[in-house]
Amino acid sequence: MVSRRTAGRIAAGLLIALAPGCQAGGSTAGSGGGTLSTTFGTGPPGTGPPVATATRTARPPRPATPEGRPCPVTLPRPVDPRQVDPNALFGSAHSYDNGKLWVGGLWPDGVITAGPDFVDADGAVDMKFGWWRAVRGYLQITGRRLDAPAPPLRADIPGGYGSTGFQATGVIFPTEGCWEVTGRVGDSTLTFVTLVVKKPR
Repeated sequence: MVSRRTAGRIAAGLLIALAPGCQAGGSTAGSGGGTLSTTFGTGPPGTGPPVATATRTARPPRPATPEGRPCPVTLPRPVDPRQVDPNALFGSAHSYDNGKLWVGGLWPDGVITAGPDFVDADGAVDMKFGWWRAVRGYLQITGRRLDAPAPPLRADIPGGYGSTGFQATGVIFPTEGCWEVTGRVGDSTLTFVTLVVKKPR
């Protein structure tokens, strides 16, 4: 004879088994995108054992260019203070890294919305980014537009910052659109993608 408590545990375990990757009270990325989470609930007293319910939260849609093309933007996160002092990296609250190179100053949600103060006379969008080098060498920056033909990205990398640690930069996007930016120091590279749009005047 199976006790009521044992039956409840078996039922909950079967429901978890039907939701691969789920853990009690936790969440996991599903194969179709988004997040799959499992929660436990109970009905009124005397109605039966706890029941596990699996729900899927949709992944936020990717930003799109004005022409409607999706842009696989890089989402920023705060710098890990165990790796880099946040006070030493410009834009450390919105950064991206690979453990060797860091870039700070990425815009929320991966979308640069440039007001008139950031637009040059020729229509290019000029943005500042801070970089941090845990490897020795001098930073180089290249970039290309992913969604349409465009002139290559330009970069202003001033001297005086040595061969390790912080490096200030200016990145000039010739046009709006979906841009891939790559920083290189020696054999180490870091690439991020951002959507560039101009605020209407």
